[in-house]
Amino acid sequence: MPYSPLNSLEQVAALLSEHGVRLYGGEAISQLEHALQAALAAEQDGASDALITAAFLHDLGHLVCEQGDDDVANGINDHHEAVATQVLRSLFADDVLQPIALHVAAKRYLCSIEPGYHASLSDASRASLALQGGAMDAAACARFARHPHVADALRLRRYDDQAKTPGLVTPPLAHYLAIAARATQAAQA
Repeated sequence: MPYSPLNSLEQVAALLSEHGVRLYGGEAISQLEHALQAALAAEQDGASDALITAAFLHDLGHLVCEQGDDDVANGINDHHEAVATQVLRSLFADDVLQPIALHVAAKRYLCSIEPGYHASLSDASRASLALQGGAMDAAACARFARHPHVADALRLRRYDDQAKTPGLVTPPLAHYLAIAARATQAAQA
């Protein structure tokens, strides 16, 4: 389904402010808390502005699709990674968009190649994994590993996995919007 593009960071901020209070798919935090925690993990890791922005906005597709907290339990895969990439295309370049587009595939990949990764996932993440196709087979792993943005997609996946801590103090929304503004400017340069 085609979604209208977000043409400004003000629209992104409004979406996060208005809908970010919803619970994050079976976790004990909100969508906005998850976004801020993922961005903080990237920032603390010394990531580029582009990758911090990707971490910040990687699940924006859930908000665009108006994912309910029980969608996964009801067997609904909203393909949020593709939706986020679609609606953010007018604002960012591939250094932001491709890690977002690949973060679900990165989970599937890590489940195949890294012993213990599947067991480390939250219950909600394991449930969504089943809807997203499960662990990759060897051929899919080989294709994924050749993608030019695989390294950043895997880093984003780790930030995503870390970003589920109730009560974690993070910088405010405005802090990550400022970083996203720098990433937008870099994309337009």
